Amino acid sequence: MAVTLHSTRFGRLEVPADAVIEFPNGLIGLGGTKYALLAKSEDSAFIWLHSLEDPELAIPVANPWRFFGDFEVELSDEEAQRIGITDADQTSVYVTVRAAEELEDFHANLRAPILIAHGRGHQVINQAEGAQMRAPLFAGLATEAA
Repeated sequence: MAVTLHSTRFGRLEVPADAVIEFPNGLIGLGGTKYALLAKSEDSAFIWLHSLEDPELAIPVANPWRFFGDFEVELSDEEAQRIGITDADQTSVYVTVRAAEELEDFHANLRAPILIAHGRGHQVINQAEGAQMRAPLFAGLATEAA
């Protein structure tokens, strides 16, 4: 059965039951455990991770490989076992995005990616070397414009 979301950003939306993502441990610094990914189209660079419990809570996320071709997620064996990630091919990975007025000020959190598999999501601490908390998404823009 679909879930009705009364979003302050997008109005009334019907979210299919199989699109609901349960975050059993929540998200760092945010409330609630039920979210859905909302995008204008399949090829959108940015997607909204919208709370189904708080109509005002939606954060932009992105596929990290769209901006960082060499991005890696490294988890300890204990962490992978704790969250139940057994098949990386069936796991979607997103990073939270900090938007700003200027594109060159957009940043992604590569240190705490969100892993989603089988309707369950987990925000984890990435052990990969160089995984920055504030990685510039459009770092090349400032140099290209000069």
